Amino acid sequence: MRVAIAIPAYEASASVGAVVAAAREQVPDVLVVDDGSCDETAARAREAGAEVHRLPVNRGKGTALGAAFEILMARGFDGVVTIDADGQHLPGELPKLMAAAVDADLVLGTREHLFAEMSALRRFSNRLSSRAISVAAGQPFADVQTGFRFYSRRLIERVGLPAGRFEAESAVVVRAARCGLRVRTTPVKLGFADGLATSHYRPVIDSARIAVAVVGARFRGTR
Repeated sequence: MRVAIAIPAYEASASVGAVVAAAREQVPDVLVVDDGSCDETAARAREAGAEVHRLPVNRGKGTALGAAFEILMARGFDGVVTIDADGQHLPGELPKLMAAAVDADLVLGTREHLFAEMSALRRFSNRLSSRAISVAAGQPFADVQTGFRFYSRRLIERVGLPAGRFEAESAVVVRAARCGLRVRTTPVKLGFADGLATSHYRPVIDSARIAVAVVGARFRGTR
């Protein structure tokens, strides 16, 4: 399987270089999509050996991932692994995703075994959104907010990724499950359990966005 790594990044100059370096130890093809950062995110990513595609203004994580998928699918990759730029995800855990990807279209690197180490707000947000998305998807998921994932070409071509912000990752899980695509989960280790300090996730606003996107994905057909 020919796989590339996509790293959506926004204002991540302090961490993206180390993430890219670790990712390239696993997979040579690493694409960073700089989502309109005003810092040195793009420069640090290039110095670490990544290809960088830069969006002129901040459009949100979903849009950044959509841009990465369009670029990488055009180059013939069979799948894409997504890793956040803040250092929470460990590229060394990638073999766990790939083992589960043998018979899956979407693999979520889950963190429910580490929820106790997260802040109360983060833990509540994860559990609430995961339960809601499980109902919409018709399949139980303990951790849907994870950004450490494998997406197959078949999933990307059939379901796509809705443009937007954090809600795109939740919506694609619902659409994939409802379309009969194979969604798997596998527990992974983290660089740090609670990403609240490094994440751009806004609990109230983005949780509302997720709710709207999940309802829409429940009744939306494939493209």
